[in-house]
Amino acid sequence: MTHINSNYNEETVLTVHHWTDTLFTFTTTRDSGFRFTNGQFIMIGLPVNGKPLLRAYSIVSPNYEEDMEFFSIKVQDGPLTSRLQHLKVGDKIICGRKATGTLVIDNLLPGKHLYLLGTGTGLAPFMSIIRDPAVYERFEKVILCHGVRTVAELAYADLIKNKLPNDEFLGEQISRQLIYYPTVTREAFHHQGRLNDLLDSGKLSQDVGLPPFSVADDRVMLCGSPALVSGLRELLAKHHFTEGNMGEPGHFVVERAFVEK
Repeated sequence: MTHINSNYNEETVLTVHHWTDTLFTFTTTRDSGFRFTNGQFIMIGLPVNGKPLLRAYSIVSPNYEEDMEFFSIKVQDGPLTSRLQHLKVGDKIICGRKATGTLVIDNLLPGKHLYLLGTGTGLAPFMSIIRDPAVYERFEKVILCHGVRTVAELAYADLIKNKLPNDEFLGEQISRQLIYYPTVTREAFHHQGRLNDLLDSGKLSQDVGLPPFSVADDRVMLCGSPALVSGLRELLAKHHFTEGNMGEPGHFVVERAFVEK
């Protein structure tokens, strides 16, 4: 690990896993001085023509792990992802030294249920949040909802369903408090449809065995496609939810910096 300049560290790629021809995950080393709150993102990228080309990436791994993990799409003509998708173990990557982002539990008012609503790679920040012990102390139930087009795009499903409930530290809380709700729009699956519609119709709450959506008990984090975010913002406003941020906690938070490119 070397300091490129005061804003960036150079980290080494440790593993690469391709989920589909459009989605992949990679892990990197983590500078011993780098700190972040679960749910935050950093700028990462590669040098292109001598300059760093960077994008915002949520950190998949929880903040107590030694390595960092990222979840990315592959866009064939994307300035960065067209290059990132060819990463190999041992390659170097540029990582920002400061994490930020609104998807942190301190930006939410107290509540009973925490709904984590993500589409595609918008799942990334929630993977660190569901492995945060503080989340289970603060909420009775944590509902992780992941909307994708095809079943193959349900990345991390095995980890969420099978490995985390057996985690030696958090397994008991996860088994008791975490509800995983994957939904698919273009193939047959046990949950089908867009998250916006499933929440609006009340089907989502019904499927997970929780009371109808209410501002009294429910808190929401959103990360994903512009359609998900704008549709759910309208729905939440209808239910009198207020948006939280760094300065003032609210009933829901949105990650705005996270744009898929």
